Amino acid sequence: MALSQEQLINAHKAIGVIDSGVGGLTVVKEIWRRLPHESIVYFGDTARMPYGPRPNEEVRRFALEMIEFLQHQEIKMVVVACNSASAAGLPYYQQVCEQPVLGVIEPGVRAALAHSQNHRIGVIGTEGTIGSSEYEKALKRHNNSLHIVSRACPLFVLLVENNLVESPEARKVAHEYLDPMLIEDIDTLILGCTHYPLMADMLQNVVGPSVRLINSAEEIAFDVENILTASGQGNPLNNNNPRHRFFVSGSTRAFEEIAFKMLQSEIKAYQVKL
Repeated sequence: MALSQEQLINAHKAIGVIDSGVGGLTVVKEIWRRLPHESIVYFGDTARMPYGPRPNEEVRRFALEMIEFLQHQEIKMVVVACNSASAAGLPYYQQVCEQPVLGVIEPGVRAALAHSQNHRIGVIGTEGTIGSSEYEKALKRHNNSLHIVSRACPLFVLLVENNLVESPEARKVAHEYLDPMLIEDIDTLILGCTHYPLMADMLQNVVGPSVRLINSAEEIAFDVENILTASGQGNPLNNNNPRHRFFVSGSTRAFEEIAFKMLQSEIKAYQVKL
């Protein structure tokens, strides 16, 4: 069947993904797995990370600058892969952006609720995400009787961005953050920062097999597929060589090295000063 002009236009538009650094690549990996024919345009604000300690107003401004840049790259939707940016202003981005905008908090909440058996859920994230209480509020909207234990883990982002995940210091820091949460008998732990899945193996070892780690990237990819299908904007072409573009505000070399480890694919990143 011949494709309409609108379908052909949407076939070549990309999914925009923004993040404070490399963490959003966990979302890219899952979108690649679920939607291999879709192109992705990624912006990592590596020069201004971490976002966690910054005021919400500043984080919102940074996120809008990335979204504005991506809107010149022929995108059909935006995924705010950064939890801090999602917590700081997802409804605002949705209001000012002409394309659909998806955050990471609700997908993670949905997965945690599906997996928890004892209704005792832990949430870890940056200072900004935990301070906003957005995860706690979202969880309570679904089930007000939940026991929620939240903890800011700011050093995790720095460990990931500096490629120190496998270091003894990383494991020591993880125990300091997580051991007090385990005393609360949580059976589910939301990784409320897209950097944290990059430490998943080590974190799982620290919390033990009885605690389920929730990586919202898988749920986000599922939501992306549903939105594109419902809006008729999915790529109808069986294109086995989609065009991906990666932009960063900081060093391209450091980003490319971590991206290669995560995606098992060599990528070329371009530096853009916002």
